[in-house]
Amino acid sequence: MPLLFFKWFKKILPPTLGILLIYYSYINTTPLERIEIYSSMKSADYKFVLLSICLGILSHLSRSIRWQSMLRPLGYKIKILNSIMSVLIAFLSNLGMPRSGEFLRASSLSYYEKIPFEKSFGTIVTERIIDVIILIGLLLCGVMISSKIGIPKLSISNELILSITSLITLLSIVYYVISKTNFKNKFKIFISGLKKGVLSVSKINNKPLFVFHSLFIWICYFLMFYVVKFSLPETYDLGFEPLFIAFLAGAMAMALTNGGIGVYPLAIAAVISQYEISYESALALGWIVWTSQTLMIITFGSLSFVFLPILNK
Repeated sequence: MPLLFFKWFKKILPPTLGILLIYYSYINTTPLERIEIYSSMKSADYKFVLLSICLGILSHLSRSIRWQSMLRPLGYKIKILNSIMSVLIAFLSNLGMPRSGEFLRASSLSYYEKIPFEKSFGTIVTERIIDVIILIGLLLCGVMISSKIGIPKLSISNELILSITSLITLLSIVYYVISKTNFKNKFKIFISGLKKGVLSVSKINNKPLFVFHSLFIWICYFLMFYVVKFSLPETYDLGFEPLFIAFLAGAMAMALTNGGIGVYPLAIAAVISQYEISYESALALGWIVWTSQTLMIITFGSLSFVFLPILNK
């Protein structure tokens, strides 16, 4: 019973927190401020928002290609469309339940490409480790260049703890799914496959290309945030520092709830409003970025759910 309660608590907490933060954002703005926020979003130049969406799509394409290169040393050459759609489905799933996408992504590839779950999951674990390392590096850069806002020292630890907790949760699910019959041998096979997946990065032939994609993904993440500043007159002239610090705040906020619901716009507004930009304009920027990228994930993730089985009949 306690285990079941904890399971449902983990599912309900992130979206509930997001909804509460949306409500908090609403009650802490006056009717006039809400009108200003809506007016800013309505009058935004959406060609830059479209450019931001295109950059977001590029990051997912790059992640899919990088995943292909990680699976190739294991002896598997997956179709690029299957890789892309599995990645998009994973991001869509994470909007509903944090970190569930990694499990679903490996399961999809196991079903459609006949790749053992533990091997593909191992490559995803490696991906996440690389992402955390890059994020830590960016956070350290943020601390060094920030003139007004210090990033809390616990931020990095929280991200690491969250990643480790998520990994343990997913491994627990796998542990439960594996049949109890002849469990010892099956568990050894599972661990062996997982190890091969994690270490596949050391056997990649074109390592410079792998490093390029790893960096390109995060460059796209930043640029898809940066270009949206041109959509609002109030943020048009913002420099690199406030946008970089706000980007980092948004990246950390994404880890707290499902896809940053409720938290992301508040994190962006909290940072940018410190740089002589009105809180209403900063909040409008946060909502535009979050809404556009979330709609992109929902649209293409849903289409991937539909077309993945059709293209793999």
